[in-house]
Amino acid sequence: MSTENFSVTSLAALKPNERAAALKKIKPKNFHLLRDRWETYARASQLPPAGNWFIWLFLGGRGAGKTRAGAEWVAERVRAGHAKRVALIAATHSDARRVMIEGDSGLLRFAGGAEYFPSNRLITWPVSGAKAFVLSADEPDSIRGYQFDTAWADEFCKWPDAQAALDMVLMGLRVGESKMMISTTPRPIPALKALVARADCIATNSATRDNAHNLSKGYMTSMEAAYGGTRLGRQELDGEIIEDVEGASFQRDWIERTRVKVAPELDRIVVGVDPPANKGECGIVVAGVKLGSGSTPTNVFASSEAWVLADRSKENLTPAKWAARVADAYEEFGASCVVAEANQGGRMVEQHLLNAHPNMKVKLVHASAGKTARAEPFAGLYEQGRVHHVGLLATLEDQMCSYGGTGPSPDRMDALVWALTELFPQRRPSIPRVTVV
Repeated sequence: MSTENFSVTSLAALKPNERAAALKKIKPKNFHLLRDRWETYARASQLPPAGNWFIWLFLGGRGAGKTRAGAEWVAERVRAGHAKRVALIAATHSDARRVMIEGDSGLLRFAGGAEYFPSNRLITWPVSGAKAFVLSADEPDSIRGYQFDTAWADEFCKWPDAQAALDMVLMGLRVGESKMMISTTPRPIPALKALVARADCIATNSATRDNAHNLSKGYMTSMEAAYGGTRLGRQELDGEIIEDVEGASFQRDWIERTRVKVAPELDRIVVGVDPPANKGECGIVVAGVKLGSGSTPTNVFASSEAWVLADRSKENLTPAKWAARVADAYEEFGASCVVAEANQGGRMVEQHLLNAHPNMKVKLVHASAGKTARAEPFAGLYEQGRVHHVGLLATLEDQMCSYGGTGPSPDRMDALVWALTELFPQRRPSIPRVTVV
């Protein structure tokens, strides 16, 4: 291959080892023409799609090179003079700075001459006069008033109110040859489905394994062993949009329509815990209840509503570490008790928790019915709109809407169910009776 017959498409389509061989054949005197071009190293899936589009939706697995693709796309638009006013939007300002701007694949590594002013949430290119405004999707109204010619949105499916924030960005994308790039690991949220259905949106896809040569040794082996062939693996590794499982206890629409940003003052808060077997995932979910005014002696919770406050679940923890994590949540949220499943571990579960917090109130519960059966009463509460998620609890929600009774244990969902079981007792309380003598 020589630069005379070089094409971006032909080189980007090659596998890494094939590309390296092809580059060696390029005449040394011509190599400088390719050396600094992103197209020389990018995979075809990381390059903007052909055709007339307004939104490029890049769906990719974890580590598939989405951030690099977004940063290079913005940098190239600035160099070409197409970008003068850029919007950089992440779930939070912290995410934007940590990943999109200063990360290993962030914009500052590839946008030559750019200067970043964190306190002003601004990036400038003094030579061209271009500016990039760093915005947060958790404050959609703060996006009002801006106008852009270029927008890059990262991890769209993590945004707390994705549709509201996207609407504000699109209303401001009205200058010059305006285009938007959205990079995200997909989740089947309504906002993403609406994007895919747009005529002016082109979606591309890249799996984690496509970028294996840039990932740590053994990462793909580990991920494939743990998640290969599973619904979670197809979503998180293959970058596929996976619909909710037919027959799952919970539906995503029930969660979306009652989601809130902030919970009201609650009457009671508890921490639900599903301890891990060995070093699996420990489910830790915090929830609270606000008692309804229509409560009766026979049904204290007739009109009450619940708020799911946090998901602190984590895997690969020793007993001491997951117990400490529970204790932290107990104190942070001012919980009245911890409800922990004791099917595996028995009294040792209680002992681990008390070692982490001697004054913590611990209630042990035992599962007699299956996971789906235990979840059914609370699925009804979700359908009635009586359970609200505070912010986005993505992994918990994916688990709730994808568990149909088979597959890996839904530890987060189990922890949620134990918390709700404590807040909404399923047994009818006893009523004092008067005996006439």
